[in-house]
Amino acid sequence: MAGSGIRVCLELGERRTFASAIDWPGWCRSAGGEEQALETLRSYAPRYAPVARAAELQLPDPTQIEVVERLPGSVTTSFGTPGAIAGLEREPLTAAEAEQMTRLLRACWELLDRVTSSAPATLRKGPRGGGRDRDAILEHVLGAEADAYARKLGLRLPHPALDDIDARQAQRDAISQAIQAAAGQAAGNGKLWPPRYAARRIGWHVLDHAWEIQDRSGPAAIA
Repeated sequence: MAGSGIRVCLELGERRTFASAIDWPGWCRSAGGEEQALETLRSYAPRYAPVARAAELQLPDPTQIEVVERLPGSVTTSFGTPGAIAGLEREPLTAAEAEQMTRLLRACWELLDRVTSSAPATLRKGPRGGGRDRDAILEHVLGAEADAYARKLGLRLPHPALDDIDARQAQRDAISQAIQAAAGQAAGNGKLWPPRYAARRIGWHVLDHAWEIQDRSGPAAIA
């Protein structure tokens, strides 16, 4: 992963901009414009730092952000999902980069597990009374990985049951192994995601919901 700073791509939608740290899967935040998205990304550095530590990595100074690409957004962006692939993400992974990416992705999953194990089953509702509860959110994350994200890595995986810990771990192992196996190869094709983007997108989805559960669980869970 090049340099000591934080390489960031911006995905510019009509109503929302995503700022994503390309080399740090899961560290991705959105806001109404470029500066707001970058500031939100910086503000989440303390929440992302435990992920880096779990992967035995040191998070760079969050002020050392370098915007390396600006990508046109789409309806997906405005809906609330980072959907554009950066040019840098089409570069082949080295074996060391693939190992670091998967260590960070596993740390994202571990954080989700810790959060869900301590969160109440019924979460605080949003200002309009909406929002899924804990198990529904976890089911959504598992389903997205099995039914959509894994397929973008060329995998066909069964949808694990919520209480089947072994199946959930097997799914994560398969995704991690697919990313590592892609080291040194051409990055994706017309149907498959480049492994760098796959790690970023999956990590974003995991942490976005982990942080949602924390925020809707109350101060005790956030601490």
